[in-house]
Amino acid sequence: MFYAYILQSINHPAQLYRGQTSDLKQRLAEHNAGKCIHTSKYTPWKIRFYAAFETSALARKFEQYLKSGSGHAFSKRRLGL
Repeated sequence: MFYAYILQSINHPAQLYRGQTSDLKQRLAEHNAGKCIHTSKYTPWKIRFYAAFETSALARKFEQYLKSGSGHAFSKRRLGL
């Protein structure tokens, strides 16, 4: 399975990060270990939302959507983020 996800910083709740991976548990550990330059400043992180897909391409497309203006609106309206 492949996943598109939204993380929220525990110490800075206004900070969200959207991404995609094939191993959600491992990827969260990497974010919390500071291995990603985009998220290292706001560790630790928690998963607020994820969606599973059968292909990497679908997960990547949904990640791109989540990063778009429409995706941000979706996150606010449907997920309360």
